[in-house]
Amino acid sequence: MIRIGDKLCRARRLGSAFALLRPPAVAAPPPRRVFSDKTDLDRSFKVNPVALEMTNYALSLARSKKSDDAYAQAQLVLEQCYSTNSDENARGMVLLAMSTLLYNSGNYEEAIEKLQKIQQLSSSSTIVRVAASEALVGLHLELGQDDASSVIVNVCLRLLETIRLELGSAGFEALEDHSRALKGLVELVRGDTKSAASFFPEVRDGDCSSNVLDQFIGNAALSYGEFLHRMGDFEMAKQLYTRVIHEESLGKSSSYLHQLSACNMNFEDVILGATCALGQLEAHLGNFDKAEKMLTEALVKAEETFGDRHPKVGVILTCVVHMYRNKSTVEESSSLLIQEGLYRRAIELLKAPPLETEGAEEKACRRDIIALARGGYAETLCLQQNRKAEGERIKLWAESAWKNPRLSLAEALEPPSESSSKVAVIDTRICRVI
Repeated sequence: MIRIGDKLCRARRLGSAFALLRPPAVAAPPPRRVFSDKTDLDRSFKVNPVALEMTNYALSLARSKKSDDAYAQAQLVLEQCYSTNSDENARGMVLLAMSTLLYNSGNYEEAIEKLQKIQQLSSSSTIVRVAASEALVGLHLELGQDDASSVIVNVCLRLLETIRLELGSAGFEALEDHSRALKGLVELVRGDTKSAASFFPEVRDGDCSSNVLDQFIGNAALSYGEFLHRMGDFEMAKQLYTRVIHEESLGKSSSYLHQLSACNMNFEDVILGATCALGQLEAHLGNFDKAEKMLTEALVKAEETFGDRHPKVGVILTCVVHMYRNKSTVEESSSLLIQEGLYRRAIELLKAPPLETEGAEEKACRRDIIALARGGYAETLCLQQNRKAEGERIKLWAESAWKNPRLSLAEALEPPSESSSKVAVIDTRICRVI
């Protein structure tokens, strides 16, 4: 068996690591990276075609096999591409891809380092730098570092404002809308609904013009949809979620706003997030058959993208079991055994810390979801007389770990009612309850 180091040495003798790394027999489709020419901003962005091909190959290799060896080989391809390119746009694109692979393998610190390195590329396109900022915000939100995420998005907005005032370049309005929606998401996570509203268009009497909807795609559309979902405007939220899911067929997937995305803000995570959010919305409307269909679809997508033991699968599974729990409450039926099994599986995949660890002292990554899953699991146990003591112990841990500024854990677990504004929406990109 040839070691990776031997492969790289052989490849360098021929001048390219890419030349010796053959695609897997059954490779996943490469990420779409066909940059459009719909705006002046798109036309100004040029990418070395060889760098583009190598980046696509590396991402496809890692995605198709989802093994440590595949990720190592993919990183070698990207490192070779980075070292042989002097063009800063190509280097920025490669660093975005590197950060995505590191994120998918659970190495958040190195992913953040790659994204920060992009900010040092003074000649790289504004699009690349905004994409890096978006990914950094997403990672810090997932890690529970909300103040850091707010600082980063504020710097990004100031950068775009300065460029627009100095250059007046056409197309920067789209990046500003995209970044403002990201700021709205940060404020929503922090529980400041009033501040979040200032970064999204106002919907009057359930009406939002098609022009307003058209300006939001990808991450921006998903964040706007979650804001409306959180505010109880289920119909408009449903429209946005549906648009995101069908963006590829609408011809939006070639936009730079998708192609230059990374980590938990990349195209796959956005589609996954919209699918899961729509499933949650259908459950909130009481359409449990539709909800089950959408959430099952999201679960399959997560397993295909990340592998069946990835924590992201645990996040989706938490949404699934939460839907079953609400369904049994509304329909006054019992599915305790199903719920208990799904909660246990979700908690395992989420890599929840031992109960002996104080929840409040544990690292914040996925803390919302772990607390929600353990809280729901505790309630299923408390309904069983012989396991009530165990359930109470788990419940105490979950309540200690729960830090959501808007909802109590009990409110997050309750099915929403027509008179309640306490709707819990799980954002699967950042693994938070908003």
